[in-house]
Amino acid sequence: MTTLKFYGHACFQLTYGKTSLLFDPFFTGNPINNAKAEEIECNYILVSHGHSDHLGDTVAIAKRTGATVITTAELASLVGEQGCANISMHLGGKRAFDFGYVRITPAFHGSGVPGGHAAGFVVNFFGTTVYFAGDTALFGDMALIGRLEQIDYALLPIGDNYTMGPDDAVEAVKMLNPRIVIPMHYNTWPLIAQSPEAFKQKVEAINIPVHIISPGQYIEL
Repeated sequence: MTTLKFYGHACFQLTYGKTSLLFDPFFTGNPINNAKAEEIECNYILVSHGHSDHLGDTVAIAKRTGATVITTAELASLVGEQGCANISMHLGGKRAFDFGYVRITPAFHGSGVPGGHAAGFVVNFFGTTVYFAGDTALFGDMALIGRLEQIDYALLPIGDNYTMGPDDAVEAVKMLNPRIVIPMHYNTWPLIAQSPEAFKQKVEAINIPVHIISPGQYIEL
């Protein structure tokens, strides 16, 4: 059984058996998360960009657990200098892993590290395809991602201000054509407050289900 757990903001954990993959591990200082970084066990950590609410506790978790950090070259170099096992990839790259594969996708956002790029991830995890968009604006090439991959679950930001908001995220859904949508990157702070229920209503009007996961909860994929 594969599970997807949400820790608030853009932090998720995919788990199947003894294999666990963590996205953007922002635990310390995350006001809507109750878990502690010291409690988290994982094999891989995917980091979309270097802003503190996404790079988060990556170094501490990776060094404690021995997890491998999968990220863009600039961030891989940064965490490597701090003693973390890492695999360097970049935009457009695809690589096989023991759980399936990772494709690095563009994300239109600041990188948080000099010379870097923000990114998203398409992860095939034991046969289930998850698109983690990262922090991004709406962009037309999301249609290409939808053509290249048959996405089961699309994890999309809806908070606005720093990323696309709910209406733009609806347009992203139309281009990606995923089987199910999960909103993220909202309600962490007042500046990105949104109604996931209103977003759900708009997306389900185009016949694509939306699963709203509360921080600390998980769903079975």
